[in-house]
Amino acid sequence: MASSSTSIPAAASAAVLVPSQPIPDDAVSVKGPDLDQPLSLNEFIASYERIGFQANSLGKAIKIVNDMRKWRLSDDPISPTESEDYLSPEVRASTRCTIFLGYTSNLISSGLREIILHLVKHNHISAIVTTAGGIEEDFIKCLGDTYLADFNLDGASLRKQGMNRIGNLVVPNDNYCKFEDWVTPILDQMLSEQKESGEVWTPSSVIRRLGKEINNEESVYYWAYKNNIPVFCPALTDGSLGDMIYFHSFRNPGLIIDIVRDIRLLNDLSLKSKKAGMIVLGGGVCKHQIANAMLIRNGADYSVFINTGQEFDGSDSGARPDEAVSWGKIRAGAQSVKVFADATLVFPLLVAATFAQKSE
Repeated sequence: MASSSTSIPAAASAAVLVPSQPIPDDAVSVKGPDLDQPLSLNEFIASYERIGFQANSLGKAIKIVNDMRKWRLSDDPISPTESEDYLSPEVRASTRCTIFLGYTSNLISSGLREIILHLVKHNHISAIVTTAGGIEEDFIKCLGDTYLADFNLDGASLRKQGMNRIGNLVVPNDNYCKFEDWVTPILDQMLSEQKESGEVWTPSSVIRRLGKEINNEESVYYWAYKNNIPVFCPALTDGSLGDMIYFHSFRNPGLIIDIVRDIRLLNDLSLKSKKAGMIVLGGGVCKHQIANAMLIRNGADYSVFINTGQEFDGSDSGARPDEAVSWGKIRAGAQSVKVFADATLVFPLLVAATFAQKSE
């Protein structure tokens, strides 16, 4: 019986077996960690640079943050002062790279609070921008615990129990009552000082005062006060602290909080910086306020964004760094990356591989 010969259709072969162009000499091959070998934490995190996808973005973020650190002076502490001289741009720009850290309130509610506290306690950052919840939740945690829970708990049942859910965390409402008892006398004293001196408050000076009053080493803003790190909160009234200020305006009216002075301080701090870097966890006010301050100096030199937002709805939160380049908020050619991930997953790894390491 005669055998029939077959041949691959030439068109199909040409479509499937397209020849490759030569690989560039500097191309990096994809490779994951070798778990058959003992790996230190640093070695394991270093392997992210070649895994691909968002692991690769995290590896790039680690490199950018370490480059920021190289530009900072590690032996140039700023002496504490009771005046607002700590906010002077000339003073804060005494480091060669001013690092602006931004984060949303839910991250202070989470265990990232302790990682942020480490950065502030050890003077690894120059300034903070956050939201109202990012302020009050730190003080509230000094007064009572936040607890692990579940995303699927019933809201109506929690309301009856006096429990407030933040994702898969819950905060007893009693904690906010404790916060009111703590903060109201401080607001009274601040109003008295305002009347006596004629000086009105700013969000940053309010936060500084509360950090002093809490006098608790578990507080992020206690260490911000101790280390003269300015904390800006353009939306200071958007939370429980705003509720307390609202109630206080009936009981003891007259307290004035001026946001204009703070925007000048923040923008001048950016303008006078020799180099400037952004590390922003989440989006919204904290991301845009820092990025807008970078515009004043014609863009940031280093930028790391970590959030889960997508760009397809046109939101600033979801925007990739290249969009900020078009606005002049990141310099063309500057080092920048966005890591599309939950900050609670990747920020601890980033800090472990950067700020937690000894300076070379």
